[in-house]
Amino acid sequence: MNKTAWTLGAAALLTALASPVAHAQAWPSKPIRIVVPYTPGGSSDIIARAISQPLSEALKTTVIVENKPGANGNTGTDAVAKSPADGYTLLLCDVGALAISPSVYTKLPFNPSKDLAGVGMLAYSPHLLVVHPSVPANNLKELVALSQKTKIDFAVTAIGSAPHLAGVAVEKATGAKWEYIPYKGGSQAVTDTIAGQTQVLMNGMLATLPFVQSGKLKVLGVSKATRVPLLANVPTIAEQGVTGFESGTWQGVLVPAGTPPAIVARLSAELTKIIRSPEVRSRLTVQGAEVYTMSPTEFAPFFETERKRWAEVVAKGGLKLE
Repeated sequence: MNKTAWTLGAAALLTALASPVAHAQAWPSKPIRIVVPYTPGGSSDIIARAISQPLSEALKTTVIVENKPGANGNTGTDAVAKSPADGYTLLLCDVGALAISPSVYTKLPFNPSKDLAGVGMLAYSPHLLVVHPSVPANNLKELVALSQKTKIDFAVTAIGSAPHLAGVAVEKATGAKWEYIPYKGGSQAVTDTIAGQTQVLMNGMLATLPFVQSGKLKVLGVSKATRVPLLANVPTIAEQGVTGFESGTWQGVLVPAGTPPAIVARLSAELTKIIRSPEVRSRLTVQGAEVYTMSPTEFAPFFETERKRWAEVVAKGGLKLE
């Protein structure tokens, strides 16, 4: 190889190696989308809208929240997984539900472990077991007894969702009998339970607590290992006989696999600052969500632990979807 060819080859190699860094330094140069794969009004949507403006200010670009519901979050998730890995499309969703999909669905158009990369966790809120105020039950034992005598419609945000599987786990452990009524998102499930069209609901505390506080829903149990301060008089489901029971909604941000590490690191740092800020933290805390941050390196093993945990619940429930 002559000297000129070697020089040109070396220059091309250096350019190729430098391009991801240059790309990351130029980012962002256009609007960023936060895709929420559920209907408006749910826990993920609430958090996305809480962080979108602060993130826009931090990155000096427009940040748009886009709801893309369908197939228990799989439609929006698939769209993000197939988006360019350039840092302009983010997924903000219930990581628990995302970890459930590989066990529930026999065919998924994406592989969450391979097609997505975790940026970080943002918040956690337990599920609340609530009923319409007219339901003559004031605790889980009374609700179970009632379900064995009369038809009880149990609203679920979607078949195969975390709240659905939580309901299945309680049903199996207590001998309750629910008639599951599926919805395309938590907001409609809550609306119908408030209206009395369904009697029971398990849903994230962040989206459900306001209706408990206003008296539109009656809470019978919390799905956390310990009682929560905002509902100190409400016993956990574990306290009411379902030993070790715990479930909840983990909100996190992911990007398409292959997104430059420098962009992932910047997003993680900014999101951590925002979610820990007094303004955002207090806004979420009063609604029952705990700020829960996690770095990109911690995300993958956490996701795998969640996947294995829910796989056991799915296996016990015998639930499979196409």
